[in-house]
Amino acid sequence: MTVGRIEEMARKDKVGRVVILAGPTASGKSALALDLAEALEGVIVNADSMQVYRDLPILTAQPDAAEQGRVPHRLYGFLDLDDACDARRWADMAAAEIAAALAEGRVPIVVGGTGLYIRALTTGFSPLPAIPAGIRDAARRLVADMGAAEMHACLAQRDPVTAVRLKPGDRQRIARAWEVLEATGQSISWWQGQPPVPPTPHRFLSLVLAPERADLYRAVDARLAAMVARGAVEEVARAEAKPASAGGGRKALGYPEMAAVAAGVISLEEALPAAQQATRRYAKRQLTWFRHQVAEANFISPDMPAMKFSQSSTTQTRQKIRDFLLTP
Repeated sequence: MTVGRIEEMARKDKVGRVVILAGPTASGKSALALDLAEALEGVIVNADSMQVYRDLPILTAQPDAAEQGRVPHRLYGFLDLDDACDARRWADMAAAEIAAALAEGRVPIVVGGTGLYIRALTTGFSPLPAIPAGIRDAARRLVADMGAAEMHACLAQRDPVTAVRLKPGDRQRIARAWEVLEATGQSISWWQGQPPVPPTPHRFLSLVLAPERADLYRAVDARLAAMVARGAVEEVARAEAKPASAGGGRKALGYPEMAAVAAGVISLEEALPAAQQATRRYAKRQLTWFRHQVAEANFISPDMPAMKFSQSSTTQTRQKIRDFLLTP
């Protein structure tokens, strides 16, 4: 695969081709993505909601400097610890990185385990326009002044379909429904019923890593132990020294347990098994989600408990991607 050939196909097809490499934590995504990107002249775009935070490169298993020097990596470690990043924000940034990669004639390889991010990129969102700040603030003042229950009753008169779905005490969603009505003249239920608009028009090939569960659990345990050996507790201790917040990077797997060790609340001998168990449970949920939610995915499995791939399986994966890139 050459840059010129990719550019030629893009001109003929009018849309780009994007590879998605998804799967649970510790399944070997980053290593396989690096291999594929080197073979296919690719750009790796991060789709892990925790790897966007610069303060936690060890705990979130971000590619190290040597790996990032081998091929271009995008959207890794660029946000402050407490900077919120939701699926819509990420999808917009990913779409921009994909467009830049395609303009260079490179293959965008989107890699991560955050299913909602991947779905946001491939499926998109309802076409609800942005709400002006003044209208949003006014809706929240109304709820504060009138009380959630009375505001819910007012909403029921104008938008009974949405009101019946909301609890009378749900201040945030009541205000959201009211601001959408005020700004657009349509209910939020109507907007949510419109066909979603993806942030990019491109075609996708979805590859999902699906290891055997016992192998995955062993890989999870080994990786967390390696993180501790590399300084995960010290990394979290530095993060905890910053102003506290419940969001952002502090939601990372293993963070609560490592923070408790740093604070002297529990021992590392207690924290590590707890973090491993929580991560195994999360990995199980990821496997289930990808099996049921990723349409037309190609499921592939590592050959070994260490989550590595044989040369033959890697060659087959490369060929599948080449066929996708070159088929009109």
